[in-house]
Amino acid sequence: MKKERLHALIALLDDPDEAVFEEVEQQLLCEDGRIIQQLEQIWETSLDELIQSRIENLIQQIQFAETRTKILNWGNQKQVDLFEGFFLISQYQYPDLKLKAIKSKIQKISNDVWLEISNKLTSIEKITVLNHIFYDTNKFSVNLNHLDSPQNCYINQLFETKKGNAISVAILYALIARELKFPVEFVNFPKTPLLAYVDPEMAHEVHGRDYKSSILFYINPSNKGAIIGRKEVEFFLNRNEQFGTDDFYEPCEDKFMIKKLLESLIESYESLGYQNKVDDLNRIADFL
Repeated sequence: MKKERLHALIALLDDPDEAVFEEVEQQLLCEDGRIIQQLEQIWETSLDELIQSRIENLIQQIQFAETRTKILNWGNQKQVDLFEGFFLISQYQYPDLKLKAIKSKIQKISNDVWLEISNKLTSIEKITVLNHIFYDTNKFSVNLNHLDSPQNCYINQLFETKKGNAISVAILYALIARELKFPVEFVNFPKTPLLAYVDPEMAHEVHGRDYKSSILFYINPSNKGAIIGRKEVEFFLNRNEQFGTDDFYEPCEDKFMIKKLLESLIESYESLGYQNKVDDLNRIADFL
Protein backbone atom coordinates (compact mmCIF):
# COMPACT_ATOMS: atom_id res chain seq x y z
CA MET A 1 0.00 0.00 0.00
CA LYS A 2 1.32 3.43 -0.90
CA LYS A 3 2.25 5.67 2.00
CA GLU A 4 -0.23 8.35 0.96
CA ARG A 5 -3.04 5.81 0.81
CA LEU A 6 -2.04 4.43 4.22
CA HIS A 7 -2.08 7.88 5.80
CA ALA A 8 -5.45 8.60 4.23
CA LEU A 9 -6.94 5.45 5.76
CA ILE A 10 -5.33 5.99 9.16
CA ALA A 11 -6.69 9.53 9.19
CA LEU A 12 -10.13 7.91 9.24
CA LEU A 13 -9.41 5.67 12.23
CA ASP A 14 -10.88 8.25 14.60
CA ASP A 15 -14.09 8.51 12.59
CA PRO A 16 -17.05 8.16 14.99
CA ASP A 17 -19.07 6.41 12.29
CA GLU A 18 -18.62 2.68 13.00
CA ALA A 19 -19.35 1.75 9.40
CA VAL A 20 -16.52 3.99 8.19
CA PHE A 21 -14.14 2.61 10.79
CA GLU A 22 -14.99 -1.01 9.96
CA GLU A 23 -14.37 -0.41 6.25
CA VAL A 24 -11.01 1.23 6.97
CA GLU A 25 -10.08 -1.58 9.35
CA GLN A 26 -10.91 -4.28 6.82
CA GLN A 27 -8.79 -2.61 4.14
CA LEU A 28 -5.83 -2.31 6.49
CA LEU A 29 -6.20 -5.93 7.61
CA CYS A 30 -5.84 -7.05 4.00
CA GLU A 31 -2.21 -5.93 4.13
CA ASP A 32 0.66 -8.16 5.28
CA GLY A 33 3.20 -7.62 8.05
CA ARG A 34 5.17 -5.05 6.06
CA ILE A 35 2.55 -2.49 6.99
CA ILE A 36 3.33 -2.83 10.71
CA GLN A 37 6.42 -0.63 10.64
CA GLN A 38 4.43 2.19 9.04
CA LEU A 39 1.63 1.78 11.57
CA GLU A 40 4.12 1.90 14.41
CA GLN A 41 5.67 5.12 13.07
CA ILE A 42 2.26 6.78 12.91
CA TRP A 43 1.40 5.50 16.40
CA GLU A 44 4.60 7.11 17.76
CA THR A 45 3.79 10.53 16.27
CA SER A 46 0.07 10.57 17.04
CA LEU A 47 -1.32 12.25 20.15
CA ASP A 48 -4.81 10.88 19.61
CA GLU A 49 -5.52 8.08 22.11
CA LEU A 50 -8.30 6.62 19.96
CA ILE A 51 -6.02 6.34 16.93
CA GLN A 52 -3.26 4.83 19.05
CA SER A 53 -5.65 2.28 20.52
CA ARG A 54 -7.02 1.29 17.12
CA ILE A 55 -3.52 1.04 15.62
CA GLU A 56 -2.44 -1.21 18.50
CA ASN A 57 -5.43 -3.46 17.82
CA LEU A 58 -4.72 -3.51 14.08
CA ILE A 59 -1.07 -4.45 14.60
CA GLN A 60 -2.09 -7.25 16.94
CA GLN A 61 -4.62 -8.62 14.47
CA ILE A 62 -2.12 -8.50 11.58
CA GLN A 63 0.52 -10.27 13.67
CA PHE A 64 -1.97 -12.92 14.78
CA ALA A 65 -3.07 -13.51 11.18
CA GLU A 66 0.52 -13.89 9.97
CA THR A 67 1.41 -16.33 12.75
CA ARG A 68 -1.79 -18.29 12.15
CA THR A 69 -0.83 -18.68 8.48
CA LYS A 70 2.66 -19.84 9.45
CA ILE A 71 1.22 -22.47 11.81
CA LEU A 72 -1.11 -23.75 9.11
CA ASN A 73 1.77 -23.92 6.61
CA TRP A 74 3.86 -25.74 9.21
CA GLY A 75 1.11 -28.30 9.76
CA ASN A 76 0.79 -28.88 6.02
CA GLN A 77 4.31 -30.31 5.80
CA LYS A 78 4.88 -34.07 5.79
CA GLN A 79 7.94 -33.78 8.02
CA VAL A 80 7.51 -31.03 10.59
CA ASP A 81 10.13 -29.28 12.69
CA LEU A 82 9.23 -29.71 16.37
CA PHE A 83 11.01 -26.54 17.48
CA GLU A 84 9.33 -24.45 14.79
CA GLY A 85 5.89 -25.72 15.85
CA PHE A 86 6.53 -24.91 19.51
CA PHE A 87 7.99 -21.53 18.60
CA LEU A 88 5.04 -20.57 16.36
CA ILE A 89 2.50 -21.44 19.06
CA SER A 90 4.42 -19.14 21.40
CA GLN A 91 4.75 -16.43 18.76
CA TYR A 92 0.98 -16.45 18.37
CA GLN A 93 0.76 -14.80 21.81
CA TYR A 94 4.18 -13.11 21.72
CA PRO A 95 4.65 -11.84 18.13
CA ASP A 96 7.94 -10.12 18.92
CA LEU A 97 9.53 -13.36 20.10
CA LYS A 98 12.97 -13.89 18.53
CA LEU A 99 13.78 -17.34 17.17
CA LYS A 100 17.54 -17.06 17.60
CA ALA A 101 17.22 -16.05 21.24
CA ILE A 102 15.14 -19.13 22.08
CA LYS A 103 17.36 -21.45 20.04
CA SER A 104 20.45 -20.21 21.85
CA LYS A 105 18.89 -21.11 25.20
CA ILE A 106 18.20 -24.65 24.03
CA GLN A 107 21.75 -24.89 22.68
CA LYS A 108 23.18 -23.64 25.98
CA ILE A 109 21.50 -26.44 27.95
CA SER A 110 22.43 -29.11 25.41
CA ASN A 111 26.05 -27.90 25.51
CA ASP A 112 26.06 -28.17 29.30
CA VAL A 113 24.89 -31.78 29.01
CA TRP A 114 27.35 -32.57 26.23
CA LEU A 115 30.26 -31.49 28.41
CA GLU A 116 29.24 -34.07 31.03
CA ILE A 117 28.80 -37.11 28.80
CA SER A 118 31.06 -39.43 26.80
CA ASN A 119 30.64 -42.34 24.42
CA LYS A 120 31.54 -44.69 27.27
CA LEU A 121 28.27 -43.94 29.04
CA THR A 122 25.25 -46.16 28.52
CA SER A 123 21.99 -44.72 27.19
CA ILE A 124 20.50 -44.68 30.69
CA GLU A 125 23.59 -42.93 32.07
CA LYS A 126 23.37 -40.26 29.36
CA ILE A 127 19.70 -39.63 30.17
CA THR A 128 20.61 -39.43 33.86
CA VAL A 129 23.08 -36.63 33.05
CA LEU A 130 20.44 -34.84 30.97
CA ASN A 131 17.97 -35.16 33.85
CA HIS A 132 20.46 -33.63 36.26
CA ILE A 133 21.11 -30.60 34.03
CA PHE A 134 17.46 -30.16 33.04
CA TYR A 135 15.77 -30.62 36.42
CA ASP A 136 18.40 -30.04 39.11
CA THR A 137 20.56 -27.35 37.50
CA ASN A 138 17.94 -25.51 35.42
CA LYS A 139 14.99 -26.31 37.74
CA PHE A 140 12.42 -27.09 35.04
CA SER A 141 9.21 -28.61 36.40
CA VAL A 142 5.48 -28.96 35.86
CA ASN A 143 3.56 -25.97 37.24
CA LEU A 144 1.31 -27.85 39.66
CA ASN A 145 0.18 -24.66 41.43
CA HIS A 146 -1.20 -23.06 38.24
CA LEU A 147 -1.69 -26.02 35.92
CA ASP A 148 -4.39 -24.29 33.84
CA SER A 149 -2.44 -21.12 33.09
CA PRO A 150 -2.00 -20.41 29.34
CA GLN A 151 1.55 -19.27 30.10
CA ASN A 152 2.50 -22.91 30.68
CA CYS A 153 2.21 -23.51 26.93
CA TYR A 154 4.69 -20.89 25.70
CA ILE A 155 8.37 -21.69 25.30
CA ASN A 156 9.57 -18.21 26.29
CA GLN A 157 7.54 -18.36 29.51
CA LEU A 158 8.86 -21.85 30.19
CA PHE A 159 12.40 -20.49 30.05
CA GLU A 160 11.50 -17.45 32.13
CA THR A 161 9.60 -19.18 34.93
CA LYS A 162 11.11 -22.68 34.60
CA LYS A 163 7.57 -24.03 34.79
CA GLY A 164 5.19 -25.41 32.18
CA ASN A 165 2.59 -28.11 31.81
CA ALA A 166 3.25 -31.79 31.13
CA ILE A 167 3.21 -31.28 27.35
CA SER A 168 5.42 -28.19 27.11
CA VAL A 169 8.00 -29.64 29.51
CA ALA A 170 8.07 -32.87 27.48
CA ILE A 171 8.55 -30.95 24.22
CA LEU A 172 11.41 -28.87 25.59
CA TYR A 173 13.03 -31.99 27.07
CA ALA A 174 12.77 -33.71 23.68
CA LEU A 175 14.26 -30.72 21.85
CA ILE A 176 17.31 -30.73 24.11
CA ALA A 177 17.66 -34.52 23.90
CA ARG A 178 17.55 -34.39 20.11
CA GLU A 179 20.18 -31.64 20.03
CA LEU A 180 22.37 -34.26 21.71
CA LYS A 181 21.38 -36.85 19.07
CA PHE A 182 19.49 -38.94 21.63
CA PRO A 183 16.87 -40.98 19.70
CA VAL A 184 13.76 -39.94 21.64
CA GLU A 185 10.20 -39.95 20.33
CA PHE A 186 6.88 -39.00 21.91
CA VAL A 187 4.39 -41.53 23.21
CA ASN A 188 0.76 -40.48 23.55
CA PHE A 189 0.39 -41.80 27.08
CA PRO A 190 -2.85 -41.07 28.98
CA LYS A 191 -2.78 -37.91 31.13
CA THR A 192 0.90 -37.15 30.55
CA PRO A 193 3.15 -37.67 27.51
CA LEU A 194 6.08 -40.04 27.79
CA LEU A 195 9.22 -40.15 25.70
CA ALA A 196 10.53 -43.37 24.19
CA TYR A 197 14.26 -44.00 23.80
CA VAL A 198 14.31 -45.77 20.44
CA ASP A 199 17.22 -48.15 19.83
CA PRO A 200 16.10 -51.36 18.04
CA GLU A 201 19.43 -53.18 18.25
CA MET A 202 20.00 -52.49 21.93
CA ALA A 203 16.33 -53.12 22.74
CA HIS A 204 16.58 -56.64 21.32
CA GLU A 205 19.91 -57.23 23.04
CA VAL A 206 18.55 -56.16 26.42
CA HIS A 207 14.99 -57.50 26.20
CA GLY A 208 15.57 -60.53 23.96
CA ARG A 209 14.93 -61.24 20.30
CA ASP A 210 11.26 -61.97 21.00
CA TYR A 211 10.82 -58.35 22.12
CA LYS A 212 8.78 -56.79 19.32
CA SER A 213 9.35 -53.12 20.11
CA SER A 214 12.27 -50.88 19.13
CA ILE A 215 11.95 -48.95 22.41
CA LEU A 216 14.78 -49.50 24.88
CA PHE A 217 13.04 -47.67 27.74
CA TYR A 218 10.57 -44.89 28.48
CA ILE A 219 11.16 -41.47 30.08
CA ASN A 220 8.62 -39.50 32.10
CA PRO A 221 9.44 -35.78 31.67
CA SER A 222 6.76 -34.86 34.22
CA ASN A 223 8.55 -36.83 36.93
CA LYS A 224 12.10 -35.50 36.67
CA GLY A 225 12.85 -37.71 33.69
CA ALA A 226 12.19 -40.96 35.54
CA ILE A 227 13.20 -43.99 33.47
CA ILE A 228 10.57 -46.71 33.29
CA GLY A 229 10.11 -50.01 31.48
CA ARG A 230 7.30 -51.50 29.46
CA LYS A 231 6.01 -53.55 32.40
CA GLU A 232 5.52 -50.35 34.42
CA VAL A 233 3.63 -48.82 31.50
CA GLU A 234 1.44 -51.92 31.26
CA PHE A 235 0.80 -51.86 35.02
CA PHE A 236 -0.36 -48.24 34.89
CA LEU A 237 -2.65 -48.87 31.93
CA ASN A 238 -4.18 -51.99 33.49
CA ARG A 239 -4.72 -50.23 36.81
CA ASN A 240 -6.55 -47.41 35.03
CA GLU A 241 -8.44 -49.83 32.77
CA GLN A 242 -6.95 -48.43 29.58
CA PHE A 243 -6.11 -51.48 27.57
CA GLY A 244 -5.20 -52.53 24.21
CA THR A 245 -3.86 -50.29 21.53
CA ASP A 246 -0.22 -49.75 20.61
CA ASP A 247 -0.89 -46.01 20.73
CA PHE A 248 -0.06 -46.07 24.44
CA TYR A 249 3.24 -47.85 23.87
CA GLU A 250 4.66 -46.83 20.51
CA PRO A 251 5.92 -43.45 19.23
CA CYS A 252 3.57 -40.88 17.71
CA GLU A 253 4.25 -38.00 15.32
CA ASP A 254 5.65 -34.69 16.54
CA LYS A 255 2.72 -32.93 14.91
CA PHE A 256 0.38 -34.77 17.26
CA MET A 257 2.17 -33.35 20.32
CA ILE A 258 1.94 -29.80 19.00
CA LYS A 259 -1.78 -30.37 18.51
CA LYS A 260 -1.99 -31.63 22.11
CA LEU A 261 -0.22 -28.45 23.21
CA LEU A 262 -2.76 -26.39 21.26
CA GLU A 263 -5.63 -28.29 22.87
CA SER A 264 -4.17 -27.61 26.30
CA LEU A 265 -3.86 -23.92 25.43
CA ILE A 266 -7.47 -23.86 24.25
CA GLU A 267 -8.66 -25.39 27.52
CA SER A 268 -6.70 -22.77 29.47
CA TYR A 269 -8.18 -19.84 27.55
CA GLU A 270 -11.63 -21.40 27.75
CA SER A 271 -11.40 -21.54 31.54
CA LEU A 272 -10.51 -17.83 31.54
CA GLY A 273 -13.35 -16.86 29.20
CA TYR A 274 -11.23 -15.73 26.22
CA GLN A 275 -13.68 -17.01 23.62
CA ASN A 276 -12.08 -15.20 20.66
CA LYS A 277 -8.78 -16.97 21.31
CA VAL A 278 -10.58 -20.27 21.84
CA ASP A 279 -12.38 -19.98 18.49
CA ASP A 280 -9.24 -18.95 16.63
CA LEU A 281 -7.05 -21.68 18.14
CA ASN A 282 -9.76 -24.30 17.56
CA ARG A 283 -9.65 -23.55 13.83
CA ILE A 284 -5.90 -24.09 13.83
CA ALA A 285 -6.17 -27.29 15.89
CA ASP A 286 -8.84 -28.69 13.58
CA PHE A 287 -6.51 -28.20 10.62
CA LEU A 288 -3.62 -29.97 12.35
